[in-house]
Amino acid sequence: MITVNTKAYGTIDIDERQKIFFPNGIFGFESLKDFALLDAAQQPFYWLQSLDIKETAFVLISPFIFRKDYKLDVAGSELEEIGLKPDDTDNMLIFAIVTIPENQQKMSANLQGPIVVNRQNRTARQSIAINPKWKTKHYIFEELAGNKEEVC
Repeated sequence: MITVNTKAYGTIDIDERQKIFFPNGIFGFESLKDFALLDAAQQPFYWLQSLDIKETAFVLISPFIFRKDYKLDVAGSELEEIGLKPDDTDNMLIFAIVTIPENQQKMSANLQGPIVVNRQNRTARQSIAINPKWKTKHYIFEELAGNKEEVC
């Protein structure tokens, strides 16, 4: 167990397996390499908490929750940097960074810059989607409503 100062929960103990290393950091936060992946109090969200700066934490969501058609479409070389191959889907976790504005109905997820985690070696990177279909703002509630309409 390691003790972590978090933005959301104060000081907590986490399992060593929750630590994730970003060799290149996250876009805009390149100097921060060490993070912890935490379950959020409200499912289906997660916290990506910097281990260096308590105030730096990101809300994450799996894109597959609100976009059943989501396909990770990033350069194979970017996956290789963290020890993955494009078909190694069982060994990868894929997240999108969530932005929560004052009007929470306009909560959005960045599918253009997915976070990919190698589950085995716990290294990760933020990549850039090759497919222009994926934008920096996908409105989660709107897309969930759209998915329900398609199913009915």
